[in-house]
Amino acid sequence: MNRRDLLRAGAVVTASGVAGCLGTSRGPTFEEGFEDGLGEWGRDAAIGPEVDLPDFEWRIEVSTEQAHDGERSLSVFNEGDYDDGTCWAVRPISVAPGSYTATVTVEFWSESESFNTLRDAVVRLGPEPPQAEEDFPSPGVNTTALGQTPYGGLREPLWLADGWRAYQFEWTTPALSTDTLYLAVGTSVIWEGDSTHYVDAITVELSEV
Repeated sequence: MNRRDLLRAGAVVTASGVAGCLGTSRGPTFEEGFEDGLGEWGRDAAIGPEVDLPDFEWRIEVSTEQAHDGERSLSVFNEGDYDDGTCWAVRPISVAPGSYTATVTVEFWSESESFNTLRDAVVRLGPEPPQAEEDFPSPGVNTTALGQTPYGGLREPLWLADGWRAYQFEWTTPALSTDTLYLAVGTSVIWEGDSTHYVDAITVELSEV
């Protein structure tokens, strides 16, 4: 089984957006806290073939309802009527071609702790933006343990804490010829019931290998 199969089959992120090519600095390559709005972030969603996408209700917008840092965060809402569906925000990040270890950290907010898995957090960093739910890792997958893979990411349960909880993965990149990577963050429906989560304090750090 190759590494793309592992990602899809299952194996065992503070201020406004700033992106740029790597230099000698050891600070984060990218930071986002949504204090200046959506900026370069786009929004997208997908759901299984048995449901028409226009029938799936979802919404992603900057909100002042919750914030990990500052006064704003990204609000991510989706309905649960179909026990299916994923929505995400995505934006480009400028990088220098090369090989890297990427560390991505994102703070997600849940209303409460729950023993039921109602939603998964989904995060992805790669040379192409996601187009479908299958472009994110399968449930329970975090690329930290997988070595070099075509893209990095995670899909892990939300509702594990009351309030904010950090989610993190590492990605060992192949040799990148591109000067742009795409970062996507969102939530995926697991159980029926509408749900809103918040995303904040995103950081991406790249270390040359």
